[in-house]
Amino acid sequence: MLNKNLKYLRQKNKISQQGLSEVLNVPRTTLGDYERGKTEPNIAMLIKMAEYFDVKVDNLIKDDLSHSDYEILKTKVMKVLAISVDSNNEGNIELVDTKAEAGYLDSYHNPEYIRDLPKIQFPNIPEGTYRGFEIQGDSMLPVEPGSVIIASYVEQLDQIKDHKTYIIISNRDGLVYKRVKSDKKNKQLILSSDNEVFLPYELPFDQVNEIWEYYGHLSFSDDKKNAATKLESQMEELMKRMTSIEGKIDN
Repeated sequence: MLNKNLKYLRQKNKISQQGLSEVLNVPRTTLGDYERGKTEPNIAMLIKMAEYFDVKVDNLIKDDLSHSDYEILKTKVMKVLAISVDSNNEGNIELVDTKAEAGYLDSYHNPEYIRDLPKIQFPNIPEGTYRGFEIQGDSMLPVEPGSVIIASYVEQLDQIKDHKTYIIISNRDGLVYKRVKSDKKNKQLILSSDNEVFLPYELPFDQVNEIWEYYGHLSFSDDKKNAATKLESQMEELMKRMTSIEGKIDN
């Protein structure tokens, strides 16, 4: 693993090949050969590298040190959660946009996939594990399509607070943003939309892969009238459907 780790550590510490070659007192071409795996350094050079990057020689040559950029959290109820950490060992906020949604459903548990997701910043956020999810559709108006929900990871289903909003990941429904009620008796979640045009539905506990509790959201539209117009249009459509149903009943 030496050549891969050497390149990784150099890039992580934002030092060029020329800069590192000067620190190690070797020609830049020799350092390049180390990184390409064409040449192996002697013991003295390995020790020098390990001391500079503050790692153990054994780890430098045997372990994939890029894996230190993420960690895996395991819980008794939920699935394995992969997260990435920054240089201060603090959790990043990865962004799952609509383009990444399909890949996320297949790879949400894959640390390398999570590590490669774009990162976003959210000011003054409490300690915890957070992720950003871009939502689509009108089911949660006035939160508009294209908004990014910043949400914190829920480790166990019994931590769900009824009637709060969550991002739910499941193989059946994909990624959805809904208001949630826990039906422990029937071992299912009842998912509701704030837009009453969309009917509530159930999702069994054992089909939930991940669940994230709403913390805040980023909206990219300042048009409140637009959201209100959408709601009004949806309500009109609902009234038309009800009128149609009543007409059929009367007949």
